[in-house]
Amino acid sequence: MSEQNLVTVGQISAVFGVKGWLKVHSYTDPIENLLSYKRFWLEKNGQLQTVNIDAAKRHGEGLIVHIESVDDRDQAREYIRWQIKIAAEQMPDLEDGEYYWHQLQGLAVYLQDQQGEPSVLLGQIDYLLETGANDVLVIRSKKNSAGNGDEEILIPYLPGDVVKSIDVDAGTMLVDWQIDE
Repeated sequence: MSEQNLVTVGQISAVFGVKGWLKVHSYTDPIENLLSYKRFWLEKNGQLQTVNIDAAKRHGEGLIVHIESVDDRDQAREYIRWQIKIAAEQMPDLEDGEYYWHQLQGLAVYLQDQQGEPSVLLGQIDYLLETGANDVLVIRSKKNSAGNGDEEILIPYLPGDVVKSIDVDAGTMLVDWQIDE
């Protein structure tokens, strides 16, 4: 499986107990959705391996999992800080106009002009922040005609209000936003 077809859905954060169980920080919402996937890959420092999770359950505010053939705390410790990935095809289909975060990362973001057309390239979506009130796009700016360069631009992810259009196939997003000059 190519890493390009994999999506990060969580990270192993710590060991749990002495029988090889691991604490997991799930990036899915709700967090239990991570447990619904069938095949998993773990990745750290470019190293990728397939694993079988043979047991998993909710524990407090998080999840704990057991990887097949990992039977003690020392073996489990080797997996701390590994990213948990799944094949993108395993993710449920979304309604039109809905997107997974991984689909938005890397999109080129343009300011919308008076006619609703792209005018100024702000940069690319680097990552996304969940703030509680609304999600925020973090745009990595390059030198552009607006006079900004090599900085982060924060734009609220408000479809229809700030985010005017998204074309995943073309790799673009159009926003109505004022930038500081």
